[in-house]
Amino acid sequence: MFDFLKKKLKESVNSLKNIFKTSLSSEESLEGKKPAKEIEPISEPEKEAMQEVKEEVNEEIKEEKKEEAVKEEEQKHVAEEVKELQKEVEKTEKVIEKAVEEEDFVAAKKLKELAAKAKEALKGLGAETKKEEAVEEKKEEPTPEKPKEEKKGFFGKLFGKHGKKEVSLSSEDQAIASQGVATESLRSLKGKKIEEAKPAEKKPEEKKGLFAGLFEKTLNEEEFEKFFANLEISLLESNLAYEVTQLLKKRLKAELVGKKIPRGKGEEILFKTIEDTFRGILFEKHPDEILKVINENKAKGVPTKFLFLGVNGVGKTTTLAKMCQWLKDKGYSAVISASDTFRAASIEQLEKHASRLGVDVIKHKYGGDPAAVAFDAIEHAKSKKIDVVLIDSAGRQHTSANLMDELKKLKRVAKPDFSIFVADAMTGNDAVEQAREFGEQIGFDFSILGKTDVDQKGGAILSVSYVSGKPIAFLGTGQEYKDIEPFDREKLLKRIF
Repeated sequence: MFDFLKKKLKESVNSLKNIFKTSLSSEESLEGKKPAKEIEPISEPEKEAMQEVKEEVNEEIKEEKKEEAVKEEEQKHVAEEVKELQKEVEKTEKVIEKAVEEEDFVAAKKLKELAAKAKEALKGLGAETKKEEAVEEKKEEPTPEKPKEEKKGFFGKLFGKHGKKEVSLSSEDQAIASQGVATESLRSLKGKKIEEAKPAEKKPEEKKGLFAGLFEKTLNEEEFEKFFANLEISLLESNLAYEVTQLLKKRLKAELVGKKIPRGKGEEILFKTIEDTFRGILFEKHPDEILKVINENKAKGVPTKFLFLGVNGVGKTTTLAKMCQWLKDKGYSAVISASDTFRAASIEQLEKHASRLGVDVIKHKYGGDPAAVAFDAIEHAKSKKIDVVLIDSAGRQHTSANLMDELKKLKRVAKPDFSIFVADAMTGNDAVEQAREFGEQIGFDFSILGKTDVDQKGGAILSVSYVSGKPIAFLGTGQEYKDIEPFDREKLLKRIF
């Protein structure tokens, strides 16, 4: 099933790839300029490699800009730190003045020495900052980055080169210096917070080319129309209804035209859009819904009536027999109404099926009233407490108004719980047209499509439900009575994609 459709979809993918390939060769070079003279055409791998190099250069430029931003941030933090240190020096000088006023000259002398060293450290820090800025301005060639030095606190700047000096103070000196120690502790805490507030270094990401090496293409409307013209022919050849192809065109156009699509992603978008569209037009009639009605009617003591509709030669009678077997396997009793009183040997055919299935057939003479046969079959089922009545009907060409009127009468009399449209999947677009006409003139509740096991195109299955607006309940998959399976949309889609 769907072998022909899958082949056509594959051809459409190749067509889309060719559009990308053609547009790539016709565009300007990746640097934005056409070569004055092409001596030798550049291959696709070479173009991709060139794009990769371009991307790597751009990444390096971005990294350099990030590093410059980090350095500016660090310089800002250093300036703030210098400002804090200056405030601390001023505070220390005030403490010295106070010590002098109180005539504590020993403590004043020692604090004065500390203040002098702090000023020297501030001068050195300022000079170092200016030196770094001068080096940055003169730098012409990139040099390897030096490992960043750990930021030091106030006393770290004071004694960083010569090691930490131990100053022994008397208890009175310590009291005077306590304010300076507290200030240093506060400065260290601020320094820690500043360090934590600095932007965390990001791990270098794995470098990738533009869209992982894919070429980005914006499909214009003219290119799309050219591409879809071929796809549309393929879909129509697969017996897909025209309405479905137009729906698909609308959705594909919305997904492809004017959008930037990486090369290699076009076919992915194509398949996904087609699959989603098919999923949206396939309506299911779950078997449990049918069984629920049968059980409700059985509780009321009335049979559930199934009327089978369709044109001549679609396998309507055989499908009725398969449905009878399926219901018997579920534990329900059945009787068949031979309401096809027009076609020669139709009654004998039903009797043969009924004999094999072990059920009764209610029949009249050929040329009799089909509605009368159905009425008798329903009354028989009521009297015998039979669960299901399966009503056959004469095949009617959907183009004949008089014959369709006879089916309308049969439906009025029988008042079926389920009217079932039977179609041959092999007839393709004709099955779709039959579903349209039977739906408009007679009306039905769900479809059963036969011969799906030998249908290579699958267009009828994909179109009948959308055109009629009614779900599919079963698929015929062979010649045996057991060869009927509930319609499963997802299972069907997996056969295509």
